[in-house]
Amino acid sequence: MEEQISEVPTCYRHSKSETYVRCTRCDRYICPDCMRDAAVGHQCVECVREGNKSVRQARTVFGGKVSAVPVVTYALIVIIVLAYAGEIAMPSLVDRLDGLGIGLLGADGQYYVYESDTGLTPIGVAAGEWYRLITANFLHLQPTEGGFGILHIVFNLYWLWTLGRAVEEMLGRLRFVGLYLLAALGSSVFEYLISPDTEAVGASGAIFGLAAAYFVFSRRLGHDPLGGGRLMMFFLIWLVISAGFTSWEGHLGGLIVGGATALALAYLPRKYHLAAMGAMLVLLAVLVAVKTYDLGLFWSSGSSLNQGDVEAYVRGLPGEVARQ
Repeated sequence: MEEQISEVPTCYRHSKSETYVRCTRCDRYICPDCMRDAAVGHQCVECVREGNKSVRQARTVFGGKVSAVPVVTYALIVIIVLAYAGEIAMPSLVDRLDGLGIGLLGADGQYYVYESDTGLTPIGVAAGEWYRLITANFLHLQPTEGGFGILHIVFNLYWLWTLGRAVEEMLGRLRFVGLYLLAALGSSVFEYLISPDTEAVGASGAIFGLAAAYFVFSRRLGHDPLGGGRLMMFFLIWLVISAGFTSWEGHLGGLIVGGATALALAYLPRKYHLAAMGAMLVLLAVLVAVKTYDLGLFWSSGSSLNQGDVEAYVRGLPGEVARQ
């Protein structure tokens, strides 16, 4: 009688490694190098990799993906600092990128308050320079300009560092980007609606939006390490006190739009977040369109400015550029 010789099983990935251990998921033989601990027994590397694809990624309480590093906050700070360096190296950037709603550019390079039938070139948001609504939020007063000087950017960067990290941790990166840009846009839109001839610059409108958002989120979660109530009170008091020498319109716009967006993100189901932010963007766009139409209709109707408003103003003089 012939003796039967059974073949020793080997690892499916390493044919020279003998083993009697099987993967609990696919039942293939695996050697010690291919074993991965599982809840029951061991699994092969391929089954572990496949299983990881089906594991739900951790999300923040408001639906965003969890991020250990506030990358967006750091990126915004870097962009603002680079923009500030660009302003110092090329001061004319402020003239081209600030939040001016409507004005005139003369052949001499001077900037004038808008008046119809002057033959000068219209500039500003109303003249189709829509990008100003965003770019103005990344510019700041230069060191020798106005009463604030370099403190303008220092204060804004401090609050962006403080509030940005906290809000980004709550929302996740993408939702935080949306909230910040909407607050910034809302700040510029309110400035355009109320004082279209003002050349506002600064990130304060967006910062006010972050403050409102933090207040909403901290109340929603019942977790308030920064003291949201006191923080909100401080920003409201500053809004009133600084109204005489800063752009209160921009502060108010950022506060309202940032707060409204935060309410939607805090209380609506996650699947409606994108639609809510899109609706806010559409609303702001409609307001800008209506104001632009109104300005065109008003000026074309032959109305004239007061004598004091007709005087030319040159950018860069103290008090000319509104601070946000």
